[in-house]
Parts: sequence; C-alpha cells; structure tokens
Amino acid sequence: MSGISSARLLVTGFAIFASLSTVASAEDAFKEFKQLDGSVKMPKLNAFIAPGSENSSARTLRDVSLEAKLAPDTGPQLQGLSWYVFSPFAGADGKLPLVASSKGGSASFHLMPGDYFVNVSFGRAGVTKKLTVPESGVLQKQTMVLDAGGMVLNAVSGSDVRIPSDELSFSIYSSDAKEDGERGLVMSDVKPNTLVGLSAGTYHVVSEYGAVNAVIRADIQVEAGKVTEATIQHRAAKITFKLVSDKGGEAIADTAWSILTSAGDIVGESLSAFPTMVLAEGQYTAVARNKDKIYQRDFTVAAGTNTDVEVLMKEQQPQDANDQRPAQQIPVLPPEVQRNQVPQTQQPASSQQRPLPTYEQLAPAGGEDGDSMD
Repeated sequence: MSGISSARLLVTGFAIFASLSTVASAEDAFKEFKQLDGSVKMPKLNAFIAPGSENSSARTLRDVSLEAKLAPDTGPQLQGLSWYVFSPFAGADGKLPLVASSKGGSASFHLMPGDYFVNVSFGRAGVTKKLTVPESGVLQKQTMVLDAGGMVLNAVSGSDVRIPSDELSFSIYSSDAKEDGERGLVMSDVKPNTLVGLSAGTYHVVSEYGAVNAVIRADIQVEAGKVTEATIQHRAAKITFKLVSDKGGEAIADTAWSILTSAGDIVGESLSAFPTMVLAEGQYTAVARNKDKIYQRDFTVAAGTNTDVEVLMKEQQPQDANDQRPAQQIPVLPPEVQRNQVPQTQQPASSQQRPLPTYEQLAPAGGEDGDSMD
C-alpha cells in the first residue's frame, strides 16, 4: 500500500466522516494498528511432496516466494496477511488438504514440483490463485493483487463528545440488499479504532451507542490500497434517573423504571434505583413505580448532553398502580350565574332562526289594485 488518502463517504442519517490523507508508505499506514502486527520475515515451512510423486531427495524441492498487494499500483503488503497453500487433489472428505500456512507479510515455501492452490487474505478480503511449481528453470516471485483497502470506525456524541469504546459497537453489512430486503452481514461487533480489511466497494455500517435506541446508519466506501477512517456522529446522550423525595436527594431504592417516547412507546426498562440509559435526542417520559405508587416526569434529551433526571415525589399526587386516571371534575356555578350565562351549544338570540315571511308580507306596498307578483 502506497499511503493513506481520503476516501469518499456516502452518508445516511446523521453521520459525519473524517478521512486521513498522507503520502506515507503502505508499511507505515498499517504499522500503528496492533491487531495486524506480525513477523515481516516469514520462515520457510517444511517441504510438501505432492500426492502421486515419488519421495525424492531435498535437492528437487523448489523455493517459492509469494507477495501480495492491496492494489496493482501499491507496494507489497508487509503485515496483516494470511497465506494458505492447498493441494489440488481432494481428500477422502472431499476437501482440499491444507499443505502449509503462514501469517504476516510476504511468504516463502519449499514445495515439490506440481500444482497448488494459494489463497491470501487481508481481513475479509481474499483472493485465490493456481500455482504451478516447475521441475526446473527460474521460478519468479509470485505476486497476488487483493483489490482491498482498510476501514477504521469511531463515533462521537453530539459535536465532539468521545464515546467510551466499551459502550460503542459497529456492524458492517454489504451495500446491496437481498430479495428479502436483508443485507448480508460482513462483520459484527467491530470495536472502535480497529482496522478492518475489506474488498474495495461500498458497505453499510450500523453504529450502536448503548443498548436502547441510539443507532446511526451510514454507507461508507472503501477504495483499494487506501484506509478510510470514518467518525460517525450520534445524536444521543447518557441519562441517569433517580426517584427522590427532595431535589438533589438520595435515590429511593426498590424503584422500577419505564422510559416512554412522546408517542407512548416503551424504549427502556430497569429495576435499578438510579439506572443509566443512552437515549437518542427527543422528548420522553420517565415513569417510576415505588410501593404500588406511580410517579412520572417529562424530559428532553439533547445530543451530547449527559445529565440526571430526578422525579420528585412531592411535586405530584401519586397514582395507584392499578387505578385508572381520575375523571375531570366539572365546576358547579351558582343559580344566578347559570341564568345569565349563555350555553356554549346555543347561538345568541339575535342569530336564532326566524319564521319565514307570508305571501302578504312579500307583496309590494300599494292599494288593492297593486301589481301582482305573478
């Protein structure tokens, strides 16, 4: 890999991405990620005699050198690779026997002349090639191109509040949906700041903050030979709930909690005295049940603003858990006020309907010889 450059990111929902661009070498690009650490100098493995060949002396073994590139125009990848050499002849179980394997960067094997299948993988990206080892002649170094890149994911709450890694996880899916509408899962439970090797293409990333409803989705493009570093912005915050008798008091034990959205849907429940939940920004209602009494309070979650929500027992009359809400009381007015008050369902007298006029009332004024209306 020749370096880290910025990659185009396709954003879905409230997601923002930051791409790192330098002209460092491929070795420097992946060196800082410890999960890819490995021996750059790979030891030569024991010789393998292809099935059907005679047990020849060591002088017939051939030295086979292999290297892999993330893209055709990049240098050899020096770490993070996994090599597997298979015999082309299936075993009794119908599978190809594994001849040798190696991890790290470039690899070197001692193999008898014959045909083999060589597979090299970088994370979830891989390629397989048929290898023929001749009995004589010059055997050039074999180069395989993975057409792969890397993805490093992270997330913040609000504009710049860093989310603890143990409260954040990512799932990577293919960008194309299947016939049933589902996407193929590529990798689950990806932790922040982890370099994931992927074939070049676009992926659908789901970022989960906490375990309630703070979920952001985004489409991210991976380019061959490049590392895409994406930071997703969650519109959520961490909220701690307490049922107290006085403001700022101690949380009352033996309290059951239900958190409802503005539409009345339950998004979280807990039996803790002061539970903490990560909620997406919006309007909610906290309902606390203690000793068969129910208390509640409406509150608002602002992105990136972690806070405590206290439900005071003295601010409201508790409602029995098994009772319905009391009916609204209608005030009774004194008789003299009732006589002077116009009912809301009637119109004023001036606007009440009058009887239709008679024919004589519509006749024009005049004597008996007046004109007729016919």
